[in-house]
Amino acid sequence: MHDRISLIQHWLKAELGIDPGTLKPASSDASFRRYFRVMHDATTLIVMDAPPEHEDIHPFVRVARMLEGHAVHVPHIHASCPDRGLMLLEDLGNTPYLDRLNASTADALYADAMDTLQHMQACATDGLPLYDEALLQREMGLFDQWFLERHLDLTLTESERGMLARTYHQLTRSALNQPRVFVHRDYHSRNLMITERQSPGVIDFQDAVAGPITYDLASLLRDSYIEWPEERVMQWVRAFHHRLMGAGSSQKDWESFRKDFDLMSAQRHLKVAGIFARLNHRDGKPGYLKDIPLTLRNLTRSLLPYPEFEPFLLWLNHRVGLEETS
Repeated sequence: MHDRISLIQHWLKAELGIDPGTLKPASSDASFRRYFRVMHDATTLIVMDAPPEHEDIHPFVRVARMLEGHAVHVPHIHASCPDRGLMLLEDLGNTPYLDRLNASTADALYADAMDTLQHMQACATDGLPLYDEALLQREMGLFDQWFLERHLDLTLTESERGMLARTYHQLTRSALNQPRVFVHRDYHSRNLMITERQSPGVIDFQDAVAGPITYDLASLLRDSYIEWPEERVMQWVRAFHHRLMGAGSSQKDWESFRKDFDLMSAQRHLKVAGIFARLNHRDGKPGYLKDIPLTLRNLTRSLLPYPEFEPFLLWLNHRVGLEETS
């Protein structure tokens, strides 16, 4: 870690002419990336430190430029050194959506977020990885490997594995039948920043793919960090469906779109539960365990309206339970 700090200080001073004396930690995330703040010309800037043996910053640069070109407020890149895993970025501040969302602010904040989501979905997807069957299945496999087997120490029977495989196949088929658009992959309240201009600012977009049109909407409205009454969630989903219909981006009726949203939400929360468990057991980051119960509630409420998923939900409640999972 000390070597990386020295590298950052040298890069700032020798190559960018910035005094590193004000350098201080800003945050870290669920990856190997770390962020620092530094003052320059009375302006605060962000240094992203992404060790190249763990992180490749080229996708960040490519996607940032793509989004900037479609009026999405992402951190402007002032300088980058991909070979050393360093970037100097615009500072989008300290206030994520999560800090401001409440019953009275949610409608306006989510309207802004849905405006931005439409701008993102207008981006060309050329060159983006595909959210294909293999990736969808691999993500849901994290639920088996890290949440069920590692975190809960369950030994799955062949019958259980077969039931899970059938469930995952249904979710995958639904996802692949949706229109394909730009997908952020983590479009939620911790990655949307309240900014003075063009709010929200959007971060953590480097893993973008071309995938299902409801994916980012599910990330936003069935968030693992904040819970809303289901009736209100459906009001927001319906509002976005109206937007898509008005823009000619969706030809599906409301009930079909809602089912796409729900099944996409289920796929995401299977993945997220697995990732939260992996962050604890593999990466030594237990802070996400507290978010697993809401993640499982989101998984359950996503599938409750659909009788074909009753076997999975009965199994989940019996085998896993929803109160003793963190």
